Order: sequence, then C-alpha cells, then structure tokens
Amino acid sequence: MKAHIAVLPGDGIGPEVIAQASACLAGIAQRFGHQFTLTPYPFGGAAIDAHADPLPEATLAACRSADAILLGAIGGPKWSGPAAPRRPEEGLLRLRRELGAFANLRPVSVLAALADASTLKREVIEGVDLVFVRELTGGIYFGEKRRDARGASDLCTYTVAEIERIVRVAAQLARTRRRRLTSIDKANVLETSRLWREVTQRVLDQEFKDVALEHMLVDSAAMHLIRRPRDFDVLVTENMFGDILTDEASMLAGSLGLLPSASLGDGRHGIYEPIHGSAPDIAGRGIANPCGAILSAAMLLRHSLRLETEAAHLEACVVATLEAGVRTADLSPAGRAATTAEAGAAVLSRLQQRG
Repeated sequence: MKAHIAVLPGDGIGPEVIAQASACLAGIAQRFGHQFTLTPYPFGGAAIDAHADPLPEATLAACRSADAILLGAIGGPKWSGPAAPRRPEEGLLRLRRELGAFANLRPVSVLAALADASTLKREVIEGVDLVFVRELTGGIYFGEKRRDARGASDLCTYTVAEIERIVRVAAQLARTRRRRLTSIDKANVLETSRLWREVTQRVLDQEFKDVALEHMLVDSAAMHLIRRPRDFDVLVTENMFGDILTDEASMLAGSLGLLPSASLGDGRHGIYEPIHGSAPDIAGRGIANPCGAILSAAMLLRHSLRLETEAAHLEACVVATLEAGVRTADLSPAGRAATTAEAGAAVLSRLQQRG
C-alpha cells in the first residue's frame, strides 16, 4: 500500500513523541512492504510563531489531501496569556471542523503488568476495557463566545442530526464489543442534555434494539469510573464531558501518556493523536511517554489505512515493551526510567523481531 501521512508535531513534547510514532510507522512500512510518505507541517503554537496562524492554509490543504493525519500535542503558556493574539487551540478546533472529524474514539484498557501503576486498587481496575465515543465538533467548545467588561458567556448548542450521527457511531461500535452503551449527559439541568437523552433513546429503540442502553448523569459517571470501571463497555457523550472524563479515565490505565485517540468523520480520513497535552514543563527533557502517540499510529493503521494486521502487530509490540519493564518516568517513579527515545526504540526493535 502507498499512503501519504501528514505529520503535525505541534508544541511541547509533541515533536518528541511524534518522532517515535513516525519511526514506528516507517518500521511497519518496511516490515510489511508498504510505502508510507510522512511529511511534517507546521501546526499549533509553532505555526503561530512561524506563520502567525495556528493552522496555515498550506497545512490545512496538506491535511485534506493526506490519507491520514498524525498529530502531536499543542499549546503552552507562551500562547495562552491574555495578550496572545492567537491560540494554538483555534487551529485544532478548525482542523476538526474542516475535516468533519466529529467522532473521537478514546479506548482505555488496563494491562495486567501495569495494574500497580494506577493509584486505584488492582482489584478495581483489573480487566477494564472500555471506549469513549466523544462528540467532537459541537457543544460549548464551538458555540458563540462573548466577553465584555461585565462578564463572559459560552453558548452550548446541539442539533438532532449531530446527536444522531455520534450515537450511531457509538452503537455500531458497541455491536462489535459487548453490546452495552452508556450515554452520559446532564439531563436534570441542561436542555441540550435533555435533547441528547431523547434522541439517543430514539436511535437505540429504532435502530439498535440489540444494544443495551443506560443513561447516566455526568457526575455519576465520574464517580462510577472510579468505583466500578469494569462495568462500562462503550460510553458516548458530548464534547466537554468527554474531554474531562477521558482524562479521568486515563488514570485507570496508569498514565495519561498511554492513551491514544482517533478523530473520525464519515469517511476513512482521520486525525490521530495521544490524548495528553503538550506538557511544557517536561518538554525537551526526553522523558515523555511515547506510547500514547505510538498507539495512535496503530489506530491510524486500523481506521484510515484498513491495515488490521499491522495495527495489531504494533499494539502487541507496545504491550510487550511495557511488560518487559521498559517504562518512562510517569510509570517508573521509583525506578530506572527509560527516556522517550529508549522507549520508542524498544517498541521498534520488537516490531522488527516479532513474527
């Protein structure tokens, strides 16, 4: 297969972890006889510095024409102050909107070898295997924003069509797993959540009678993710709730640095990125965990390039590396920690060795 992958390294630790993910994609191409062209483009704060725009038109055009996009973290204090003329996050929101990437998949699983890395008890988190499906192009993040001397407001809106399409993605995914879907809202307070609950119930009743549906308020969901995480299979929710809850859920796995994500639309085009931020406090120190970025590359192989064998091979190599004890500082606070480059090289070495 020939594929062009647009690489957006971003800011902070983004370039460090994306370098390891890119190396693994190149290793997959070599191992399985593919031709991947990985081309970097400016994005985020780095693009603001170079082009006064977090998403330059040339970068957007390249992303539109690429087969997939591998993206690093963006942002940092340099571009977040009140005097900053542009924010890196503007580019990310626009990229999602322009590419129609409305469905964000965030899998969370707990490896037996890392059960003790979590702050939760082993008996609570062992066997956790869940997926968040987060609506990505609507809600309060995209609503009208106002600010004046008297105050500020952010408008949260959802249409019936937006809710229907994300619920269908989640229900179809649930059909391939344990046929259980939890819809998360705040229907006791918010009108948008009342609509969300009504539409979700109708879609499941009419189109997915074989999938068990549970409605849950977001505050209860936050509690039960810690209390009984094994009970969840697929969870679907709106933009802001999904953003917050998936960061919480990352602690089940042991570290935010482990979790990948895929942002998908109606076609095969997708944006793949680890869910962690740019972590400017550790940028340049070579200690960031590259596993989330590498596992995002595996999702790219699976969802955009339809290379299931290659995706599973790369995921197995990450698991084998972690099980062998090669762990960065976020997973080895008291022991000898691997550097970002060492962890990436260990995955790549296994990739080249495993049958």
